Amino acid sequence: MDNLLSIVTFLPALAAVILMVFLRGDDDAANRNAKWLSLIATGATFVTSLFILFQFDPQNTGFQMVEQTEWLLGLQYKMGVDGISVLFVLLTTFMMPLVIAASWDVTHRVKEYMIAFLLLETLMLGVFMALDIVLFYLFFEAGLIPMFLIIGIWGGKNRIYASFKFFLYTFLGSVLMLVAMVGMFSDAGTTDIEQLLVHQFGSESFSVLGVHIVGGMQTLLFLAFFASFAVKMPMWPVHTWLPDAHVQAPTAGSVVLAAILLKMGGYGFLRFSLPMFPIGSDVLTPLVLWMSVIAIVYTSLVALVQEDMKKLIAYSSVAHMGYVTMGIFAGNQQGIDGAIFQMISHGFISGALFLCVGVIYDRMHTRDIDAYGGLVNRMPAYALIFMLFTMANVGLPGTSGFIGEFLTLVGIFQVNTWIALVATSGVILSAAYALWLYRRVVLGDLIKESLKTITDMTRRERAIFAPLVVATILFGVYPAPILDTIGPSVEALVSNYQTALAEAPSATQVAANH
Repeated sequence: MDNLLSIVTFLPALAAVILMVFLRGDDDAANRNAKWLSLIATGATFVTSLFILFQFDPQNTGFQMVEQTEWLLGLQYKMGVDGISVLFVLLTTFMMPLVIAASWDVTHRVKEYMIAFLLLETLMLGVFMALDIVLFYLFFEAGLIPMFLIIGIWGGKNRIYASFKFFLYTFLGSVLMLVAMVGMFSDAGTTDIEQLLVHQFGSESFSVLGVHIVGGMQTLLFLAFFASFAVKMPMWPVHTWLPDAHVQAPTAGSVVLAAILLKMGGYGFLRFSLPMFPIGSDVLTPLVLWMSVIAIVYTSLVALVQEDMKKLIAYSSVAHMGYVTMGIFAGNQQGIDGAIFQMISHGFISGALFLCVGVIYDRMHTRDIDAYGGLVNRMPAYALIFMLFTMANVGLPGTSGFIGEFLTLVGIFQVNTWIALVATSGVILSAAYALWLYRRVVLGDLIKESLKTITDMTRRERAIFAPLVVATILFGVYPAPILDTIGPSVEALVSNYQTALAEAPSATQVAANH
């Protein structure tokens, strides 16, 4: 099928345009039509995206199904996927129908709500498929706008503060990335990602205002991209926007934020930082590793004292993203395999946990942990599903959460045993806060009067969780489909990275001992 990537990318946007132009009114019938059209469009996008997987050859480590044409002012519209990006495309298309189905109870400005999510899907897919840095930047930044509106219009009582904080944090980091892209274009003479991956940026050390910069231009470019991707992940200490955004966002917004948007930072490290700036990455790897391990321990401790369920899960996400950055910058096969697996798995698990919070929030309109207790007595099906995803979040063997964490720890152990040791304590801490949350919300006697009439999950809610349950268990027991897809591309990335370091001038090898 020609132009398959463009069809998958812009199908949700087409549905958004149809909603915008043809759907009139704000009555129940119009709202129902908006929901059904959005569900059908996202479902069709997922089915179409499966053809990408069917045509994809994991043994080919280059970009596949490449589409290229002249676009604007001589810029290229260029799209393609490789073993690193193809699964993020499928994660996005897999989650979006579930997100729309979870939004069925929305009654306020339904058409605009659906349009925002459909446009957001197109922009997220564009990030994972773009093979031109200008195109990548446009998709990367434009994705802020629908999310800003989703939090700011349909969020909680502090939604304006949270939406502006989200926008400013992520936008300011990306300004530096734009400056770096201009520098890359002036040095390489192209904005084509394929060509930039084989272009060697300068790594000779120099001094600026008396500061000696090891790794030269590569280190500066790395830092500029790092500023953007670290905020997006988000890494400690620029993570503070995430808990606020999660708490104020509607349930569907939290699911998209946790399952897909956070992954753009990790994807950026894999697409740009390691392959394009290997010397800069190597020089700053010790800093990134220690930032990652601080994130794992610190945010896990912060999660232990939270009273808001969403805030606890948000801090848990920051801790899990710490494993991702740690695995990526281990710079070896196991570490990067584990980081990608962790991102895919975290998409299922954290998305499901936010949906679990949404289920009881829809009934009780509070996220306060102390407002609950003993739900197992009235909601046995809910208790079972919540327990599964709590255990997966902890990294229980047999769930997909275990595979990613285990591989990243194996990868980092080969690089720095001290960091591996401290990071492993995060597994214990995650068990502490996750089981503490489950104990207080689900177990015990049903004492509170307000909970005595609460109803168990509806058929629609069970249907939303079903594919997430299957994915979490399937890839926990049988991770081969993911690892076989990403393996050859990761192997090529690691090989090129190690070769670049081996050929580097000795002056830049100060970080080689980490």
